[in-house]
Amino acid sequence: MKKTESFLTAPPQRAKYEALAGILKALAHPTRLFMVDQLARGGPRCVCELTEMVGADISTVSRHLALLKKEGLVAATKKGTMIYYQLRLPCVVNFLECLHSVLSSNIQDRLKLLS
Repeated sequence: MKKTESFLTAPPQRAKYEALAGILKALAHPTRLFMVDQLARGGPRCVCELTEMVGADISTVSRHLALLKKEGLVAATKKGTMIYYQLRLPCVVNFLECLHSVLSSNIQDRLKLLS
């Protein structure tokens, strides 16, 4: 980035951060985080399993999975009439663990305030 360019006027730089924001937006929903966590812990799952686990209708779960797939977080494999989803990249597990650490730290900080 040139000195006269800002983040907003440097198209390649901005495009990179917009793409990253898209991935974070895909994760920024409790249902999608839950599904990613389940895929990380239990491996590939069919849509019917995820639908049962989430407790929502199949169209809602399918929309969530489509968004995760669009952002490259999950991949789909069709076996007969069933569609199975799995995490594309194991590093997502590290990100989830980091989020859990932040949550735990925040809880500890708030407990200290109450003491």
